[in-house]
Amino acid sequence: MKIRVGVNGFGTIGKRAAWAVSKQDDMEVVGVTKTRPSFEARNAIKEGFPLFAACAEDVTEFDKAGIKTSGTLDDLISKCDIVIDTTPGGVGADYKPKYEKAGVKAIFQGGEDHSIAGISFNAIANYHESWGASFVRVVSCNTTGLCRTLYPLDKAIGIQRVIASLVRRGADPGDKKGSMLNSIEPALKLPTHHGPDVQTIMPWLKIQTMAVVTPTTLMHVHCIAVDLKREAKEDEVLGVLSKSPRVRLISGKDGVRSTGQIMELARDMGNLRGDMMDICVWKDGIKVTGNQMFYYQAIHQESDVVPENVDCIRAMCKLEQDPLKSIAKTDKAIGLAK
Repeated sequence: MKIRVGVNGFGTIGKRAAWAVSKQDDMEVVGVTKTRPSFEARNAIKEGFPLFAACAEDVTEFDKAGIKTSGTLDDLISKCDIVIDTTPGGVGADYKPKYEKAGVKAIFQGGEDHSIAGISFNAIANYHESWGASFVRVVSCNTTGLCRTLYPLDKAIGIQRVIASLVRRGADPGDKKGSMLNSIEPALKLPTHHGPDVQTIMPWLKIQTMAVVTPTTLMHVHCIAVDLKREAKEDEVLGVLSKSPRVRLISGKDGVRSTGQIMELARDMGNLRGDMMDICVWKDGIKVTGNQMFYYQAIHQESDVVPENVDCIRAMCKLEQDPLKSIAKTDKAIGLAK
């Protein structure tokens, strides 16, 4: 019996999550929602996903546009075991009472506060905390990226402290506002929220973060300084990261020196939508001196949380106890396996 999954919000994350779920053999997409008859609504139908209007008032607009809907969000919820809520940040909290009333599990995204579920999720770091849970929040793209590399390093070598500087994209490629055209804006409230967000996954980790927003749309870049608990060598660090799920070592020597070149690599790899779901770490940008380590990593904000949502379904619905087996199953199905 497959787990029946609904996706509330067929946008940047939602359409990718729906695709990833549809590739799994232990779950199925029973429908997705949109608030208006956009090109994404039409694409949902073309991709074979039943389309539902977010509310009854929206149905008329879909009818006028000649787009057939299968009902409203309430109808979709009645068909689901679990909903992936990929509505805009802050909106998921408005839908939670609806999920609770229907007795349906729900996964929220990093745009919501940790308190919406009381459990935040990262597959490699705290998979079992979500076991059988009714509500869980998959952390943001930046927090996902930090956890994917810091957790294996902490487990293998040990971390005393982390200071991470985030160079953030100003907007997603499809956005028409939000990215400064000729400006770099620092986050003046320090430390930024990213450190505490990592601590919802790794509460023991001492981490401080700061960030700037830049006029680019492609990816985020993290500049990370780590005080290790013991001395290490670069080869040891490379060994740890090379074995870590959803971490891809790249090299400037191979001509991959920028976020633009990473996205070109993703397209050359044939990745759907040109996505890069792995966290990319420059192996020739890693420096270890004694117990101090420095490295850079790049995060594709549109896609890195997508496989996390699939693994979160398995944990919440008790489909697979071993996180590594779930990760391997998810990655193989979507072509992400190393």
